[in-house]
Amino acid sequence: MAVSRMFQILIVTFLHYFSASVQAANPTYNVLSYGAKADGKSDCAKAFESAWAAACATSSPATIYVPRGTYILGNMFFDGSDCKNDAITMQIDGTLSAPFDYNVIGNSNHWLVFERATGVSILGGTLDGLGANLWACKDSGKDCPEGATSLAFLKSNKISINGLTSKNSQKFHIIIDGCHDAKLQNIKISAPEESPNTDGIHIARSSGVSVTNSRVATGDDCVSMSPGTSNVLVQNVACGPGHGISIGSLGWVLDEAGVENVTVKSCAFSGTQNGVRIKTWARPSNGFVNNVRYEDLTMVNVKNPIIIDQNYCPNDGNCPNQSSGVKISGVTYKNIHGTSATEVGVDLECSKTEPCTGITLEGVVLKHENEEANAVCENAVQNVDGVVKPLTCLPKK
Repeated sequence: MAVSRMFQILIVTFLHYFSASVQAANPTYNVLSYGAKADGKSDCAKAFESAWAAACATSSPATIYVPRGTYILGNMFFDGSDCKNDAITMQIDGTLSAPFDYNVIGNSNHWLVFERATGVSILGGTLDGLGANLWACKDSGKDCPEGATSLAFLKSNKISINGLTSKNSQKFHIIIDGCHDAKLQNIKISAPEESPNTDGIHIARSSGVSVTNSRVATGDDCVSMSPGTSNVLVQNVACGPGHGISIGSLGWVLDEAGVENVTVKSCAFSGTQNGVRIKTWARPSNGFVNNVRYEDLTMVNVKNPIIIDQNYCPNDGNCPNQSSGVKISGVTYKNIHGTSATEVGVDLECSKTEPCTGITLEGVVLKHENEEANAVCENAVQNVDGVVKPLTCLPKK
């Protein structure tokens, strides 16, 4: 009996020591311990900065913990350039809120910024950009700030965002710019349909990015990709309201990086302005779009379910009225079904000087008022057994 009791004591002592060792090796930094107040009133910036600095000072995997409640933050810059740690998790159980006065962050590009960070994960939480007052200012025609993106990862690698909710961003919700290996999943983004420039997820100059199992309802593109982007997967994303999933706009400058190796799969669009779109300015450019695959998509009352617009000019203002130099090739549309809100379900308006090549439509069935929607195209050709021929569809009016 004494031996058994001694054994139990030894086991308990070992587990306690082991647990303490793990905690010491993998520390957690609670922002409340650094002076943050979850009261929705206090400025918590210094507390978050201190927690980040503490996590960066250790080389062991570390967690910055944000308990339930509302935390007011002005502009935050999480600098990873001198960070010893390449495995920091920010676990957010509460809400990070922008200041009520939109001017505090409205004149900066981004609200919350991670730059030159490696191995950062954001788990859970809500970002509230409180953008409504700024949008109202813009609608009034007054002199207003441009607005800030809620969350930006710049020049960072091995990024993970899982379970984050972002609402009412002043401008874009999430930007991935100059990054490699970024995984975004289970994201919820919301802003009113009329809110200006509130893109959901914008990917620029980045590679190895995936956006999966997410819901985006906003006033601009649900997901957008700009020059220098490659190896992107967008899968199981519900989009609407919004402007769809877009590549572009491209071709504003002559020397511009291309977009290639993009897959958009198993996504649903409801009441959006566009479904899947490629848009380029009508002016000279060395840019390109290559190897894009759209597959297993559902359209419900979408104005432009499938569209290539190489004469892109929003609001018909200062249109270049030239010919787009962006070369679009190797684009596949497969198993795309649903309803178009207009008579034209497929609209391929390609460049006169650089016609779209290698365009494939397979199993595309779109209806408008119970009739088959029209397909119109201009300067779009298909490669079949080595032969280049125009796509079979109505001419552009």
